[in-house]
Amino acid sequence: MSARNGSAMNDSTYHSRLGGLPGQTELLSSKAIFTTAYAVIPRSVMTDIVTSILPHWDNTRAWIIARPMTGFAETFAQYVMEVEAGGGSLRPEPDSRAQAALFVTEGEMTVELDGGAHQLRTGSFAYLPAGSSWSVRNHSGSAVRFHWIRKVFQAMDGLAPPPAIFTHEGEQQMVAMPDTEGKWATTRFIDPADVRYDMHVNIVTFEPGGTISFMETHVMEHGLYVLEGKAVYRLNADWVEVEAGDFMWLRAFCPQACYAGGPGRFRYLLYKDVNRHVPLW
Repeated sequence: MSARNGSAMNDSTYHSRLGGLPGQTELLSSKAIFTTAYAVIPRSVMTDIVTSILPHWDNTRAWIIARPMTGFAETFAQYVMEVEAGGGSLRPEPDSRAQAALFVTEGEMTVELDGGAHQLRTGSFAYLPAGSSWSVRNHSGSAVRFHWIRKVFQAMDGLAPPPAIFTHEGEQQMVAMPDTEGKWATTRFIDPADVRYDMHVNIVTFEPGGTISFMETHVMEHGLYVLEGKAVYRLNADWVEVEAGDFMWLRAFCPQACYAGGPGRFRYLLYKDVNRHVPLW
């Protein structure tokens, strides 16, 4: 695979503004859909009235866009967090089994992990191991918005626990997929060859005209939040138009493909479960 310097992505913008309410004259129809194979939660659904308030979080609201439940996500939960100035939490995670991945789409915040402080800004990524002691605080003068992915860590005998990661998209290389002439590339925050980690969080980028040119069908569950641009996505047997701010959940083995029609890049934040045997019930 070829690589492109990550510094070229420092001018990236990420969709982050949610909330509000549609006007009383708006049509009810939308592309929101929930099936046993996939779900689409468009940005128009993520209004003020669907937010959650979380225990031990101050000046914070969350859009919970995925959670483990029968017939939906099985391996992860995903929140879009909005923390106002001065807000945050000294006790963010109630489950000691849960690892966390954070990606900042707008603003700044400080994450303290095991006594060390880390400054995160727009485009920053953090991986926080299960059982670690961490907190988050917004010391800036405006709101910070970020994604928080939670997953119960699957420990493996003979494998050491994975270490924390703090990085920024601009510090990572974009790796072009083979035979795509750079039209389809991935920014990987977690080393795909490191089997200590049981999940990956990536940014996938398509240049206008780029495609997933076959129907991917595989064991990994996916969560895709569109950060930029628009595309037509094939989910199971359906074509769905998606744009910045939309979220897609894909069940394991749900056939998928896409076509990025432009005029700009199409980019999404991708979660998937990896590097573990499937449980035998």
